[in-house]
Amino acid sequence: MAEFSYKWDLANIVQDKKHIKVFSCFSCGGGSTMGYKRAGFDVIGNVEIDPKINAMYVKNHQPKFNYCMDLRDFNKLKELSEELFSLDILDGSPPCSTFSMAGLRERAWNKEKVFREGQKRQRLDDLFFVFLETVAKLKPKIVIAENVMGIVKGNAKGYVNEIIARFKNLGYRVQIFQLDAAFMDVPSKRERVFFIATNQAHKPLVLNFNRPKVYFAEARSKNGVEVNPASKTGMLLKHRQPSDHSLGDINKRLIGRNTSFNDTIVQDDRVCSTISSSGMLFRMCDGKRFSSSDFINCQTFPQDYDFASMNVQYVCGMSVPPNMMAHIATEIYEQWLKE
Repeated sequence: MAEFSYKWDLANIVQDKKHIKVFSCFSCGGGSTMGYKRAGFDVIGNVEIDPKINAMYVKNHQPKFNYCMDLRDFNKLKELSEELFSLDILDGSPPCSTFSMAGLRERAWNKEKVFREGQKRQRLDDLFFVFLETVAKLKPKIVIAENVMGIVKGNAKGYVNEIIARFKNLGYRVQIFQLDAAFMDVPSKRERVFFIATNQAHKPLVLNFNRPKVYFAEARSKNGVEVNPASKTGMLLKHRQPSDHSLGDINKRLIGRNTSFNDTIVQDDRVCSTISSSGMLFRMCDGKRFSSSDFINCQTFPQDYDFASMNVQYVCGMSVPPNMMAHIATEIYEQWLKE
């Protein structure tokens, strides 16, 4: 099985050795893009709705084809390069907060909202089907789509059945995998669902990842970010115990209040919890907040990534860990594309 270090540099990437062409939708900062690159693939372009995030993506990846727009608008474009109609892989991570088990879920379906990616009012629950229209337009050999675990739970299963039916209608055979980045050379947990589809005569894909876990003690930086000891948070952290996993555990023990459970405390002898785009993460070892290096290491972003003016936690939390996608891409190459 392939091995990918959590510490690496984008400048050392060697692209296009395998001549596999990839195009990424909802590209964000390029977590998936960097995974494909680590696997030796050529990511030739992207679609990203947010101008600032897109500028960051362009600065780090210099895509041949860059579209800063809503994917709905991309799907309406009449003139595209012929190269985009001969893709090996079409990649996409449709914004998925409406399917998250921690969000509003069903109450947010069929409703428009303003979301941070692009600051544009639109529905999120139908973006997977917008992505499938892109599949219909470009007809790639392989499609890889990532989403939250909540999409296969509860009432959201109906969406999955519709997704499978649409793939089938387009001539694709789809497999669904539930994977955890913690077993894929990523020093943090991240359970996600991957829809992997092909219109070629490939045998079923087998994905079994069991790389050794990387505990926080190894991945964390030397220094965290100081917390004001006189603040409410600082006072709480003084009472932290090895058994605490969040500020909520301390609150419940001290004052019986079930609050702040989303503000995580990470122990050295555990894999870091999922890096989210918001919320606070603290280090049990010294009671400090995560540094930018902690987020970068735990999400396997490259050490030389240029975040420009963007918040490091937000970009990392919104992205597929590069090592996670590197492992998936490597297996797809070995099982489907090598010949």
